[in-house]
Amino acid sequence: MENLKLEKFKEDIKGKSVAIIGIGTSNIPAIKYLSSLGVRVSARDKNMDIIKNHQELINLSNVEFVLGENYLSNLSEFDYILRSPGVKPFLPEIENAVLSGVKLTSEIELLFDLAPCKIIGVTGSAGKTTTVTLINEFLKGSDRKIWLGGNIGISLFDKLDNMNPDDLIVLELSSFQLMTMKKSPNISLITSIYEDHLDYHRSFDEYVEAKTNIFKYEGDNDIFVINLDDKFSDKFLEKIKENNIKSKILYFSTKNICRNGAYFKSNAIYISINGEERKVIDVEDINLIGEKNYANICSAICCVLDFVDIESISKTLKEFKGVEHRLEYVDTKYGVKYYNDSISTTPGKAMAAFTSFNQKIILIAGGSDKNLDYSPIGINIINCAKILILLGSTSKKIKDAVENNSNFVNSNLKIYEVNSMKNAVKLSMEVSNNGDIVVMSPASASFDMYKNYKERGKDFKNLVNSL
Repeated sequence: MENLKLEKFKEDIKGKSVAIIGIGTSNIPAIKYLSSLGVRVSARDKNMDIIKNHQELINLSNVEFVLGENYLSNLSEFDYILRSPGVKPFLPEIENAVLSGVKLTSEIELLFDLAPCKIIGVTGSAGKTTTVTLINEFLKGSDRKIWLGGNIGISLFDKLDNMNPDDLIVLELSSFQLMTMKKSPNISLITSIYEDHLDYHRSFDEYVEAKTNIFKYEGDNDIFVINLDDKFSDKFLEKIKENNIKSKILYFSTKNICRNGAYFKSNAIYISINGEERKVIDVEDINLIGEKNYANICSAICCVLDFVDIESISKTLKEFKGVEHRLEYVDTKYGVKYYNDSISTTPGKAMAAFTSFNQKIILIAGGSDKNLDYSPIGINIINCAKILILLGSTSKKIKDAVENNSNFVNSNLKIYEVNSMKNAVKLSMEVSNNGDIVVMSPASASFDMYKNYKERGKDFKNLVNSL
């Protein structure tokens, strides 16, 4: 079936000019696709050397490159600005261009405008990737074509020609992507909200407000999945009331029984629709551990109830091994289990991870600072860890959060500081005993020692494997 919205877009955009800001994963497919439609594309990036990594772009017709310090020059001369998620929409050059009449958009916003099928969107401060991956795995049990993309690292904009009305799009959405959105998914989910990305957003309120765009524009037949355990749930429910949003609400929880939704109780996952309860699976049959992951499972189930049956969900959960760097089991060495949770780049994410165990752990934490408040992490570390190994520029903040808590004096928590991941892993082996659990959950970004959290996680796993 012809996608009339897409065909009209192709007609309207032909011959127009588009400044694409940011030459990266999300925008490279857009550069190629728009160029093929006869659009005059100006590809822009602050990094002078970025094009060396993307030689395939150089010979494209209708494409010019503006690189270096002047990459935001003359934006008012274009019909559209298409920004990368990492480019702040409130930069003066962009704001001035918008005031002059230039339309600001992004590849993810164009996908929402032009997709012929339903969209499931997931955002939150933690659990996004695991939840999106679970949703995608669950939906493999349906008879629909599934398109997985967004912040998980896959652009779908250039796949629009191949999409059909009965397909489903599953997207991980960051606050950067949602910030300027004026459309919401048909099924939306907010996993949880913690303080994050204050090195990008102008305030925490702005960050939370960006997240609300995932449900703010939903229609009467849409679904919003909400975390009953999250302190921001009431704020989101108030927003729904204020904006007279009529979408159906499903809840998930690891602490409460939900009349409509999914929840964890008595070591099992359940769903309930209008109070009619059905058990999905016992958690002993699931490879993922901890309440953090049980919450991810419950939220993902809520998103797929209209498309797959419980038996299919249960089968998938028994086979699912988890996502790399997200409370990922690495190996057991000398009777000690090691877990890689490098994705936990904030205190909130880390707390959700290391509180998942039923015994006190050896915690490796610390990294680069994103100007976050570490004071709440202190009591959680005292309650959950018997040994704390710190490294990186946030070491002092984390140590102060622990030692300044009144409960620290009477605890037996031991604190060590090291200067590298290699020394952290080596020390963890020296201080551990048979039956112990070592968790690398940094509560910090990675940029003081690594390119990203993935490189940090791989280094940790390599060091563990070499013990």
